Amino acid sequence: MQNITAVLTDVLFGDVWLCGGQSNMLFEVYKIFNASEELKRAAHYPHVRTFMASLAQSKTEQTDLIDVQIPWSVPPLYLSGFSAVCWLFGRDLYDKLQYPIGLVESCWGGTPIEPWCSPRALQHCGLLQQPGDGPKVNSVLWNAMIHPLLNMTIKGAIWYQGEANTNYHQEKYNCSFPAMIDDWRMAFHQGSGGQTALDFPFGFVQLSTLDKNSTSDAFPNIRWHQTADTGFVPNPRMQKTFMAVAMDLPDEKSPYGPIHPRDKQDVAFRLSLGARAVAYGEQDVAFSGPFPSQILSTPKYLEITYDQKVSVTPSENIFEICCSESESPWDPKAHWVPAPIMQWVPTTVQLSTSLCSPTEQVAALRYAWRDWPCDFKACPIYSASKILPAPPFIANRTPAKVINEL
Repeated sequence: MQNITAVLTDVLFGDVWLCGGQSNMLFEVYKIFNASEELKRAAHYPHVRTFMASLAQSKTEQTDLIDVQIPWSVPPLYLSGFSAVCWLFGRDLYDKLQYPIGLVESCWGGTPIEPWCSPRALQHCGLLQQPGDGPKVNSVLWNAMIHPLLNMTIKGAIWYQGEANTNYHQEKYNCSFPAMIDDWRMAFHQGSGGQTALDFPFGFVQLSTLDKNSTSDAFPNIRWHQTADTGFVPNPRMQKTFMAVAMDLPDEKSPYGPIHPRDKQDVAFRLSLGARAVAYGEQDVAFSGPFPSQILSTPKYLEITYDQKVSVTPSENIFEICCSESESPWDPKAHWVPAPIMQWVPTTVQLSTSLCSPTEQVAALRYAWRDWPCDFKACPIYSASKILPAPPFIANRTPAKVINEL
């Protein structure tokens, strides 16, 4: 019997990141701002490799991918059709880490979260199987596009999805999203024989914008639910997670529709900051925008104390207060009015409550609670460096008249 020798070439050792979600994760490099320059620059990153699963669905869990859209490749080969957020995220990580990064894209445009969840995760949230066909049916993308990847050893995952749930099981997203993260962590850990960490880092993009004139709560509700109704991550329900706020990156003139902003560079950069802090333990990396640590109510104003220094641009209406005679935001006569920014110091912002009548109390406060809160990079509250926007939040009054969010 002859001895047969197999020679493996071009083998790299590094970290693999999974990139999932719907169309904003699918959004290809060739569609983004400055695409030609980004593709040209990609040739300088031979140690960032890309792989893309083909669109596929199945009613049963699959062991292998049904098909592969892009086999493991060296950029810029096939990169124009690869996920822009995924690529730019990996490139930014490589710039800091200086060792190989593998990127696995597995996403499908227009899909809600339910097809990406295993039956276990959906049952946890009371989301039962519904009859039907197509990529929106419960678990069909988990079965065909995630389950076959479980034997991979991954460093972490990033996720850009939620638009399709603004009008589908919106009220369940605060359960289904954290449950999916928990379930993926367990499944990848088991599927890799323990090589993937049981608490692997999970990053996501908070929804951007859709309609500048919308008065619907759908987008702000999903943004809130993406944080398990906490407003920030990591939090006790969503540990070892990180978030890129994107509500300040609208693109009204996008030829792909305003739901598909072309600036994916800022999205990826914000994600990479979170990964560096949460996944790689860089202690000095700021990755979250300002969030209230305390809200104090007085008869004439509200005073918000933030968890960090803030950069403030005056606004008449980005903050809103709920006026109620019963101190409850659920009172039938309760109503929302603007709360103009009066003044501020490095960590504190003061809001006027004058638009509530003398017989009313401030029952709740919210920030950036609309589909399209501000123009491009022009929201009123940012970190002191003006790099990270404050995320949206909503807070109800407590009997002590002090609302502790952290």
